[in-house]
Amino acid sequence: MRPVEIIDKVYWVGAVDWQIRDFHGYSTYKGTTYNAFLVLDDQVTLVDTVKKPFKSDLLRHVGEIIDPAQIDYIIVNHVEMDHSSCLPEIMDLIRPEKIFCSTMGHKNLLAHYHCPDWPYEVVKSGQQLSLGQRTVQFLETRMLHWPDSMFSYFPDDRLLISSDAFGQHWATSQRFDDEVDVSELFQHAAKYYANILLPFSGLVTKLLAQIKEMGLPIEMIAPDHGLIWRGHPAKIVEAYDAWARQQPQPQALIIYDTMWHSTEAMAQAIAEGLLMEGIPVKVFDMQVNHRSEVMTAVLDAGALIFGSSTLNNHLLPRMADMLTYMKGLRPLQKIGASFGSYGWSGEAVGQINNYLEEMKIKVVDPGLKINYVPDADGLQQCQALGRKIGQALKEETKS
Repeated sequence: MRPVEIIDKVYWVGAVDWQIRDFHGYSTYKGTTYNAFLVLDDQVTLVDTVKKPFKSDLLRHVGEIIDPAQIDYIIVNHVEMDHSSCLPEIMDLIRPEKIFCSTMGHKNLLAHYHCPDWPYEVVKSGQQLSLGQRTVQFLETRMLHWPDSMFSYFPDDRLLISSDAFGQHWATSQRFDDEVDVSELFQHAAKYYANILLPFSGLVTKLLAQIKEMGLPIEMIAPDHGLIWRGHPAKIVEAYDAWARQQPQPQALIIYDTMWHSTEAMAQAIAEGLLMEGIPVKVFDMQVNHRSEVMTAVLDAGALIFGSSTLNNHLLPRMADMLTYMKGLRPLQKIGASFGSYGWSGEAVGQINNYLEEMKIKVVDPGLKINYVPDADGLQQCQALGRKIGQALKEETKS
């Protein structure tokens, strides 16, 4: 890759990771980027750094523009290791005059790197910093998605460097949203939101309202992962607003795991019942679908129906994994139900219900258990369960 001037005298100097396939449980099957930005001004400023294995990419990109030793300031918007793990080596090499971070950023940098002698400058939300010709304004975004997170906003350029917000895990040779297929771009953005920011949706709503109240005009959004938004910045803000509200939609997901296809047959029959009620449905077999793809579909679904066979008095492992992962992401305003085939005990259905109740998903049926292989009557019961869920969902989503 080469450095890219995103606006006058502001450059992308990050790195593209074509090979990463897992991001702490999130499937990154198309890689990712670690975006960093170099601002040329009276005080030359580097905004964010990159994951440690990509330090040489960062330095090479900076070196094509200026001698890295000319960097005066470093701004750390977020301390997570994919953005800061090369920072100790960068600090030793560059020895900047100051490193700017939030209050929690300072605390987290100390906890990560144990370097109290760095030239920290702690900034607060709303504080401005003059770089010479340009001014940067800081906006704390605590818990979006770490306590230290903040934005860096350049009012003269209407540029928002947004840390982990508005990002995507997608490795490309292009740097801007209007250079790629927009529908695929928004799929990656939705997946990113569903698997990283969903638990903080209430804070997202408050942040967007704060930005609107402050009257900050935004013409470009430069996140720390993925493409830079110059063609559709308003659209991604609108999408975040919609995703954060989590309004239930008349769509259903059936998510299941099966041993000998009996629970699979139940899933198909439940899907038929939902379709009879006019409810679109997606069916996910956890043997072939990754948890993070399922979570992306959860954004638009009003009903979540889980099925598992019983193995050794418990859920099948992939279903336990899915439910545990989803519980941490805390989707809101959903209805749900459970089903499954069993041999001699059948605890899985009740265990699914426990997860649903812990997630505050409204359980609309006590659950359907069928011994071994469902017969015609059993499949009719499954179909009836699908219809019941469909009817309940229509009630929940009435406008």
